Amino acid sequence: MRVRLPAPVAAIYRAVEELSVAYPGRKFTPDGHLVGSIGEVVAAEALGLTLYPSSNPAHDAYDADGNDVQIKMTAGRSISLYADCSRLVVLKVVSPEEAEIVYNGPGAPVWMAAGKMQKNGQRPITLFKLATIRQDLEAAGVEFIAENGGGAGVRLRK
Repeated sequence: MRVRLPAPVAAIYRAVEELSVAYPGRKFTPDGHLVGSIGEVVAAEALGLTLYPSSNPAHDAYDADGNDVQIKMTAGRSISLYADCSRLVVLKVVSPEEAEIVYNGPGAPVWMAAGKMQKNGQRPITLFKLATIRQDLEAAGVEFIAENGGGAGVRLRK
C-alpha cells in the first residue's frame, strides 16, 4: 500500500535530491528523529492511528481497538528495533512524494527474526526479511488488511 507524503515532507526529500546532485559524493540523508517523526505522522494519517506523546516507550501509537503500534520508517533497506512490540508498521520512502507500507502486522515474529543486539541496543532486520515474514504469515492464514478492508491490521483468514 502506497501513501502520499505531506507536501512539506516531499519538499524535504526533493531538497535532498537537489543537494545530492549539486554536491556529488556528499550524503544528505534525512535520518534519526526527523524520519521517525515523519513516519509516525504518515502512518497515523494513513491507518487511522492515534499517536502517543513523543518518546513513549516501545510503542508510538494505538489503533481504534486500543492495540499498541510501533512505527518505523526508512529510505534504506532495513530498520532496527529496541524491543518487541504488539503491532509493527514499517514504511519505506520510495519517492519524494510517496512511502510504501511494507509491513503492518504482529511485532513478535519480526522481533524473533531480527538480528543480534547491536552496541546501540537495537536489533536490525532487513525489509526483505520483513517481506518474507509477511509471506509466511499469509501462507499460515493471516490476512493483512488495508484501512478500507474492515480496519487496518491483520486477521485470520475465514
